[in-house]
Amino acid sequence: MFEPVPRPSSGLAVRCSRVLLSPWSRFSLLMLMLASAGAMVLLYEPQRLLSDGWPVARLSGAAAVVLYAVAYGACTAAFVPRPLLNLAAGALFGSQAGLVSALAGTVLGAGIAFTLGRLLGQDALRPLLRGKVLTAADGQLSRHGFRSMLAIRLFPGIPFAAANYCAAVSRMGYTPFLLATALGSIPNTTAYVVAGARAGSPTSPAFLISMGFIVITGMAAAVLAWRKRQALSRG
Repeated sequence: MFEPVPRPSSGLAVRCSRVLLSPWSRFSLLMLMLASAGAMVLLYEPQRLLSDGWPVARLSGAAAVVLYAVAYGACTAAFVPRPLLNLAAGALFGSQAGLVSALAGTVLGAGIAFTLGRLLGQDALRPLLRGKVLTAADGQLSRHGFRSMLAIRLFPGIPFAAANYCAAVSRMGYTPFLLATALGSIPNTTAYVVAGARAGSPTSPAFLISMGFIVITGMAAAVLAWRKRQALSRG
């Protein structure tokens, strides 16, 4: 009995599949997707939600809230700033429905970015985690994922999308990541949504309290980031 000789075409197909599924090929696909998403954001200018209103005029009520949450999640994965989307949620739906839509979109967008980063970027980027700052951040997220992500969401000094993809490269699990995102995003999201809902009356107590909270948490985030950087430089 003679063993069948493998065909050259099958060997070529195996090599091509290995190249296409390699870590750097997947990472290149991730970069292409993010660049395309960023270009779409620049083209369609989501900030027009604040001036032009909800573009889907026929939808209202729960359907509009759900659709906005889905659009919110896709936009945050494409680096659209969350403060803009939160303000728009409050302006479009009011404080309560706007908060529900914004929080649902926040968790959805974080999950999308985390999944993309985990599937397409982790294998390529983990071997590059060298240096004091990178290894310290990776160790903190990997060992104390829920606590670290909760602090990041409560004091938003790190951009939302950057935190998502950094967490994806670490060894943090889905459950602590999404739970910390949901809980930690409530205060800041509430402040922006209420500010958007009450923007028509800028002297109202609700608007002033929301803006004060935004300013205070922003200053606290800056101070914490500075102290953390000083600690890392001394270590």
